[in-house]
Amino acid sequence: MTEYIKGISAKDTYPLRHAVMWPKMPIAYIILPNDAQGIHFGFYKNKVLTAVVSLFIDNNIAQFRKLATATADQGKGYGCQLLSHLITYAEVRKVGKIWCNPRTDKMEFYMKFGFKVTNSVFSKEEIDYVVMEKII
Repeated sequence: MTEYIKGISAKDTYPLRHAVMWPKMPIAYIILPNDAQGIHFGFYKNKVLTAVVSLFIDNNIAQFRKLATATADQGKGYGCQLLSHLITYAEVRKVGKIWCNPRTDKMEFYMKFGFKVTNSVFSKEEIDYVVMEKII
């Protein structure tokens, strides 16, 4: 089995973002206004795009968004590998803080990578989210 991570276009992230995160919404719902300014990564398993994430760096603060792994491949460590790659990428670029806003039921996943829960919480489409951050 061949596994690798590489930079991809924002457009390449859309099918997985849509299928995993908001399958009942129109595809336009998962397109971010600043996608063109993002750095997008894809995890490939046997040449099939299996997980995606998008990173947005502003000065020395980075936010990542839309980490999505194909439903059939969740729990196999592919999202972990992709997130580790993203954190290393940010560290090399001297980013001081990286943050995300995951669904509250996914907080423990990010805590394994050293992300801390903040007091900032919000809801969207009846789903609760929390802002998490990591100083690097």
